[in-house]
Amino acid sequence: MIEVDLTGCIGSGKSTVAAALVRRGAVLLDADAIVAELQQPGRPVLEEMVAHFGPSILRADGHLARAAVAAVVFEDPGELAALNAIVHPAVRAEMAARRRELAGSDAVIVADIPLLAESGPERREGLAGIIVVDVDPEVAVQRLVAGRDLTADEARARLARQATRAERLALADFVIDNNGTPEALEEQVDRCWQWITSLRDSPTR
Repeated sequence: MIEVDLTGCIGSGKSTVAAALVRRGAVLLDADAIVAELQQPGRPVLEEMVAHFGPSILRADGHLARAAVAAVVFEDPGELAALNAIVHPAVRAEMAARRRELAGSDAVIVADIPLLAESGPERREGLAGIIVVDVDPEVAVQRLVAGRDLTADEARARLARQATRAERLALADFVIDNNGTPEALEEQVDRCWQWITSLRDSPTR
């Protein structure tokens, strides 16, 4: 078993890359999906969030109102830190448990971690490398406006809260350039998969 971590800014097309790698045989650990699971009603993470932020973050059916949380934490670094202190340890523990389930197999794990640069990546045992999906920030803005019903100013504000392009690229063992067409992206993913499998098949492993 080997693992590569995958990251990129909002609007980079990281989820598209993750899905393409799964089609080629990877096993995906999606940090955002795990967060959503851990924030379901009755789960300790949601209970801790309600204890800190209050019941106003819940919808009438008891599920998390994500927009209500975002409205608080996006403008308050202290509250964002409090949210991260609740969520991040639980996510790391869940991802570690899922890795243990795959231990001893020949799986290629792709861990999709949007805020890898922000959280400080650890070179864990078994981590073969870090893939960064790179895109010009203005291209990301255009995609966010077209695909997520954001204004250009809202998209730029979200990008500004994340690590810089240079900070992400400094982590990269492999860069996927997603400034072009879907066809060009598929070619990039093909090259990335060849790189990953060369790591898995290396006689030094």
